[in-house]
Order: sequence, then C-alpha cells, then structure tokens
Amino acid sequence: MKNLLLTTVLGAFAMALITTPTTSSASTEDGAKLFKKRCGACHSSEAGKNKNGPSLAGMIGRRAGTTDFTKYTGLKGSDVVWDEENLDKFLANPKKFVGAKTMAYKLKKESERKIIIEHLKTFK
Repeated sequence: MKNLLLTTVLGAFAMALITTPTTSSASTEDGAKLFKKRCGACHSSEAGKNKNGPSLAGMIGRRAGTTDFTKYTGLKGSDVVWDEENLDKFLANPKKFVGAKTMAYKLKKESERKIIIEHLKTFK
C-alpha cells in the first residue's frame, strides 16, 4: 500500500514537472513581481522615468553611467557595459563592483538576480 501511494505521488510530481512550462508567462510574472519587490521602490521600467534611482529601461547592452541620471557618479565614465555577467556582479555587491557612490542594496540570492536580469531584458 505504501509503495502504491509513493508511486502515485512521485508519478504526479513527475507529470507536473513535465507539463510545467519553463519560459511561460509564469516566469514573466515572477520577474515582474520580484522586480517590484526588490527594485521597484527606487527604479522604474519606463524610459526617462527616474525615481530615487535611474530608469532601467533599455539598460541591457548600454554602457553604465550614460543616462541623464547623474546621482550615481561612480558609474559615469566607466567602461562597464550592462550585460548579464556585469549585472550579476553589480547586483550581488554594487559598492564592491564599482567602488564609488552607487546603490547600497545587495541582492544576495543568485536565483533572484537571474530572474531580475531576465526581466530587465524585457525593458525597452
């Protein structure tokens, strides 16, 4: 009886894994929720709409410190281009990455950084 129950539970779990989409709107929703929770108080996804921090619209592939937002002077004139690797390092420890006046908030969980970076790719 125990084996039958275990087999049934494991089978249901396996089916859930097989039928769950990996790049669905669910992951987009997760990214939007996480961005709002971790970043949204200071950053906007709308071009030109700065908050306490700069708008993050169109940042992937852009050189750091090249927007009209001048508060974070540590990024002005840097050679950093915002790609996945640089964003991951920056989000893990902004002050260590840039070494100047910049964002103080650290995003310690690698899984959250990956979700947010994927979400940033959707900002135009």
